[in-house]
Amino acid sequence: MSNILLTLSGVFYWVLCVFSMVTGLIYISGKKQLNPLELSDKFVAKLDTEEKMKNFAIKMGYVTFVVGIVQGITAYAIMFGKNALSYWISLGFTVFSIGSVSVKLKGKVNAFPIMKAFFYVGILIVLIIYRKAFF
Repeated sequence: MSNILLTLSGVFYWVLCVFSMVTGLIYISGKKQLNPLELSDKFVAKLDTEEKMKNFAIKMGYVTFVVGIVQGITAYAIMFGKNALSYWISLGFTVFSIGSVSVKLKGKVNAFPIMKAFFYVGILIVLIIYRKAFF
């Protein structure tokens, strides 16, 4: 059972890795703007011109792309790296991801971040329960 749950956790991170890297490249290229639903109203008010919004989307594209790389590393650590370093990488990034999603919501109800938070908490529980699989 632990192998199935750990594999599913790794697959979730692989999917997010690909999604984040592709999304990051789309933002970097300027082909898409950020979704205002994912930003606080106060922050959107600061991006009051098209140019500011576009520049911020490009910056966030780089961040999103790097996050995708880290998600790939985390997926690899969960699925193939059965050692203490892999465990701590997986655990650390999962805790970081939970915090990141909770900050991103900022009182807004958005289904995608809520689903991600649910899965991250599930992965955290799996990592804690099956930590011996890494050692």
